[in-house]
This record gives sequence, C-alpha cells and structure tokens, in this order.
Amino acid sequence: MGSLRFGGVLFSIYSFDHLPRHAHGAYAEVVVIVEFWPGGARLAERYDAVTPTNAKRSDVMKVVRAAKLHEAELNRLWEETHG
Repeated sequence: MGSLRFGGVLFSIYSFDHLPRHAHGAYAEVVVIVEFWPGGARLAERYDAVTPTNAKRSDVMKVVRAAKLHEAELNRLWEETHG
C-alpha cells in the first residue's frame, strides 16, 4: 500500500487493487474513490464511490479537487505500488 497526503486529504492506493487506476481519498469522515483517466481525475462512477452515502458535498469535492491538483503524483504512486 502507498499513501500521500495533500491539504488534509489522505490518499491511499492498495497493491491488490484493480484497474482502472484509482485512489481512495479520506477527508474528515468521508472516503471518496477517484479514478485517473486520460482526460483527468474524476469521481468514480460506482455504487461505493462515496462513503458514507450522505457525505457532505463540500467534503467530497475537496477530495476530488485535491486529486486533480496532484494527479501526477498519485499516478506515480499507482505505478510504484503496482510495479
């Protein structure tokens, strides 16, 4: 597992995880899955993308913005974690 922290958001990438490239971003009591695509980072389109499901939109957006801002570093971490 690898992790990086940016602006209070802790991003984790798990070595056993699957494609597409993604990170789990934790902020406050919210966990958000952000995927990395050629067009840029975005909130994952899956049922468990935001936990809890009633998370504050501002907390979710903080995680997504941090992922977009630090996308290059998170992609490098994905590479390091997955070889």
